[in-house]
Parts: sequence; structure tokens; C-alpha cells
Amino acid sequence: MKRTHMNSAGAACVGALTALCAPAGTQAADSGFSVGLGAEYTTGKYGGDTAIDEVYVPINFGYDARRISIRLTLPYLSVQAPEGTVVEGPDGEQVIGEGPVTTESGIGDVTAALTVYDVLSLAGGDFVVDLTGEIKFGTADEDQGLGTGQTDYSVQADAFRFFDRFTVIGSFGYLFRGDPADVALDDAFFASAGGSYAVSDQTRLGLFYDYQEASVSGNDAMQELSATLSLRRPADPTPCPIRPDWVSSTTTRKHRCPATMQCRICLQRFLRGPARTGG
Repeated sequence: MKRTHMNSAGAACVGALTALCAPAGTQAADSGFSVGLGAEYTTGKYGGDTAIDEVYVPINFGYDARRISIRLTLPYLSVQAPEGTVVEGPDGEQVIGEGPVTTESGIGDVTAALTVYDVLSLAGGDFVVDLTGEIKFGTADEDQGLGTGQTDYSVQADAFRFFDRFTVIGSFGYLFRGDPADVALDDAFFASAGGSYAVSDQTRLGLFYDYQEASVSGNDAMQELSATLSLRRPADPTPCPIRPDWVSSTTTRKHRCPATMQCRICLQRFLRGPARTGG
């Protein structure tokens, strides 16, 4: 039996940030295909006594058409944490172990997503709704604690209200969890709200609040406040077939018109709940 604690009382992830701002997408002219490299570093005690340090480096492949977007993410994950800890990348829910501190690294969970743009469009396109379905394959090594080894599914809706220089963004969805052997995970509702402001034609600032129900019964929901900085090169050749505005959401991780470079900093992550015992 593995005894674990899920995100115990206390505010965690203070100072989590992207250690490297890498290109979000490099696109061949008129091809519709893109590839990008990102990096994110997070650290926090999550209510425990020892910090958990994560390095998440995804390679993102994409195909964009006028009404659809297809994304495939192949991540590398390195985690320094107490033995028995299970993580799922920077947006996952940590299961904290109790053994000595070890470092594990390898391929994380591969994800594939399909987005349909403008399922609903009102006010001449100033208000639109997109729908996204995503599969997270259990490719990470569960024995190393880099994932649960299970396949998860999620569906979500993203609403955008475009103004002259400001875009309001709201999202909600539902996560259907797999059934790992060592811990019982519940399906979860998640949502996000925030906005993106165009400081200039090449620079946007964003502020987002993310919420997700706990996957372990008896724990409080995961909540996060984060800020984003998105940059585009002058006269960027990347086509933006939907509309001239370009926006980004920390929850959906998809871009109506991709930024050349994006940084995100977690201002505060609130993870509160009693210790739990896994099976």
C-alpha cells in the first residue's frame, strides 16, 4: 500500500514561472503546420515539508485551418520530489509521497487536442465560442511517478469577447479521469476566467484565474492566479485566418493567432485539503 498526501493545507507554487520563453510556433508559409518548443519550471511544497521541483519541456505540433486546430504535445518531464510522488506536469494535481528525495525524468503524458472554432458567433464575430476535445495518453512512466499511467479525456468550451484592445476570455469543461491502481481519482469540473490586453501591436498582457475540482474526494479544489506576456515579431509571417486579433489562454493553451513568444508566471496557487491515504 502506498501512503500519499494530496495537496495538503497551505498556499503552494509561489514563484512558479516559465524558466525559458521559447517560440510558440514556427509556421511554413501557407502550409498550416506549426512546431514549437516551450519550457516551464514550477516549485512548491503543496502543504508538505519538502519542495517539489518540476521542469516541463513540451514539443508542440499543430495544424490550423480556418475552422479547426489540431494539436499534439510531446513533453519531457523532470521531477525532484519525495519518493512515491506522482505528478502530471505543471497543470496536474500532485500526489505527494513520503520517501527520500529523488529525481526522476523521462517522457511525460502525450496529449492530442482538436478545436473547432466559432461554433457560435454573435455580434459580427465580436463574441465567439470554440469547442475543444483532448486526450491525454498515459505514456509517462507511472513507476517513476511521472504520471498515473492512465488515459484521461476532457471536453471544454471557450468563449471570447473581442473589444478594441481588450479580449475577455472564459472557459469551462469536464475532465474524465482514468483509474490508476494506487489512488482513486475522481472526474473533475474546471473553469477559467480572465482577459488579454494589447499594449501594442506586438505585445499583450494577460491575467487569468483557473479553477479545477480536486480529483481526490475530501480535498479542496485547485485554484491558480497567473499572468501572461505574449509577444509577436513585427510583420510576423504566421497566418491568422480567423480574425486579426491574437489572444492566448493559460487554460486552453491554444492561440487563435499564435504568439511568437509567451511567458507565464504563477502569481499564486491555492491547494488546500486534508491528507489522504491512497490504496
